[in-house]
Amino acid sequence: MRLIRGLYNIPSDFSGCVATIGNFDGVHLGHQAILQQLKKQGEEHQLPTVVMMFEPQPREFFAPDQAPARLANMSEKLQDLASFGIDYVLCLPFNQKLRSMSADQFIQTILLDGLKISHLIVGDDFRFGCDRTGDYQLLQQAGAKEQNGFSVEDTKTFELEGKRVSSTRVRECLSANDLAGARKLLGRPYRMSGRIGYGRQLGRTIGVPTANVILQRNKLPMTGVYAVKAIAITVDECNESPALNQAGKAHSSNKEWQGVANIGVKPTVAGIPEPSLEVHIFDINENLYGKRLSIEFCQKIREEKKFNGLDELKAAIENDMKVARAFFS
Repeated sequence: MRLIRGLYNIPSDFSGCVATIGNFDGVHLGHQAILQQLKKQGEEHQLPTVVMMFEPQPREFFAPDQAPARLANMSEKLQDLASFGIDYVLCLPFNQKLRSMSADQFIQTILLDGLKISHLIVGDDFRFGCDRTGDYQLLQQAGAKEQNGFSVEDTKTFELEGKRVSSTRVRECLSANDLAGARKLLGRPYRMSGRIGYGRQLGRTIGVPTANVILQRNKLPMTGVYAVKAIAITVDECNESPALNQAGKAHSSNKEWQGVANIGVKPTVAGIPEPSLEVHIFDINENLYGKRLSIEFCQKIREEKKFNGLDELKAAIENDMKVARAFFS
């Protein structure tokens, strides 16, 4: 899979595609159904498949303070999209220029001139263009014109247990400590990944060293202390995502550990609160700095808490470790 940043980076020999447009935050079961639909159409048309997305996401552009926490950062999203055999991801900057583009301009500039689109898959409630004036019907009308000649297909609402599967539902499950519910909606355990960077190394001073996972997130969909699995994965530096094997899964080094993780803002440690994920890995004896880990959240142990000093913090972590080991036993 190849990541294309901006229209100007689309290859000059690009000559048609089937595409879909969306945020694909979390790549849940509903998204997966769209990707399977896209892959099928790509095979039928014998054309490459393209997922178009925007950065930042539109809600983050219009109301950054009110925008929800992302379920996945860009690297995680690319990994999940690549696992479905998608050929290209086109990431467009959502800025004032794009926000001001009319629906007709969007169709001509991006879909026709840029992607040379042959088939488009969108939801029947899809809106685009300045003030959301473009819709599914307008796309159908534009595609039916002889000089354009592209077809449009709508996606069916994907439901689980009688309710629409959505990124919002996944966030609600995580917020309510319902990891099992999130797993059902995602089709896999919820996880976060990132490189291991240097923190303040306070854990070493109290006998519980932690791996500081660099999150690249402004907001968190969940906080607290969890029993986790940590999996070492290799990275495709060109695509900014974990490298994939022939089955479309992230390459791992066959190294998987159990541990306990704190995700939140580390209230006991003085400093500027910022989202962090720190993992104490059980029974490990190797240097993880610079490597990439995928952290799978298995069971919540407790809420994040501010303690009166490092001794109290150490006692709490030791108890968290006992609870986590008991969970995995």
